[in-house]
Amino acid sequence: MFQAGDFLHADEMPVPALSPSDIELLYFGQVYEKIYGETLDEQELPLPQLLQNMNLAKDGVLNLSGALLFSRKSRFFLPSFIVKAVKYSGSDINVDQYRDSRDFTGVLEEIFESTMQFIMNNIPYSQKGQHVNSIAEPAVQKIVFEELLANALLHRDYFISAAIRVFVFDDRVEIINPGHLPNNLTIGNIKAGVSVARNPVLTSFGTAVLPYRGLGNGIRRVLKIHKSIDFIDDREANQFKAIVYYDNSPR
Repeated sequence: MFQAGDFLHADEMPVPALSPSDIELLYFGQVYEKIYGETLDEQELPLPQLLQNMNLAKDGVLNLSGALLFSRKSRFFLPSFIVKAVKYSGSDINVDQYRDSRDFTGVLEEIFESTMQFIMNNIPYSQKGQHVNSIAEPAVQKIVFEELLANALLHRDYFISAAIRVFVFDDRVEIINPGHLPNNLTIGNIKAGVSVARNPVLTSFGTAVLPYRGLGNGIRRVLKIHKSIDFIDDREANQFKAIVYYDNSPR
């Protein structure tokens, strides 16, 4: 009830096992300078107070946003909040063998980059009518997966202890988020550019660490680039699925 009423956000919940000393200080300094235009050495606040002012910690304890964004130790204390990726042979998930399977951990930006590399390394490439000396082009442009994966990492339901799953098949890629669309948001809404910040703190840092603008038009943009995308808001299974087919014809 509190979550639906926008009074409770998972990304602000404390992670008692992690303190400001557990962040990757060099990386945090790079992001801080990118956001504020000054180095850590140029501001006078102690690190715990600075993190609290940035809504990344409270009373000497990192919150979920601080842990996911800046601590590699989060994988020990938040083991479910990772990406599990599998490359299957064929187009059926109900098989006994796979071609590749990885778990991606680290700070949020590292998880994003590793997952993107996995996807782009495993989708088909083709000549697409170019001359024989040309470089093969991917079946789906990279920007499509960047948008969908960034949305998954920033907007998933972190009250659910489950990993984001990425399944790569011979005909499609599936990105499966824990949690259905929040509140009264519908698939029609997101296609029209309506956006709800389920994790407002995490999302506020999204523009600094991911290729994310936060303007609400990302889904509209990728659908213009690649029409063969299905969205499934499965409220019974409490998950949201984006299915990207390699064939770029309307579905």
